[in-house]
Amino acid sequence: MAQRQLFLAAYDVREPKRLQRALHVLRDYTCGGQKSVFECYLTPSEKQRLKRRVLSVLDETEDYFLMVPLRQSAPVKAVGTASAPVDASFLYIG
Repeated sequence: MAQRQLFLAAYDVREPKRLQRALHVLRDYTCGGQKSVFECYLTPSEKQRLKRRVLSVLDETEDYFLMVPLRQSAPVKAVGTASAPVDASFLYIG
């Protein structure tokens, strides 16, 4: 089984319909996040599939998408109040 890696995925989409489509794509891959920044634990094939799906929604001349790999060995520090995942069937153990 392929090893999952933690990524932060973020977007800036200028048009409301594309914004909603991008949000729906990202929600298929996220374990948490807020506004337009999401945490995603992805296998290499999931990462490629996510990138393909997001690029099919965005206008590359107007919109922006970023995926940043995070080291799992680095401590995570969060500031502020987090919201519970929207998908109640999701379980995170970490």
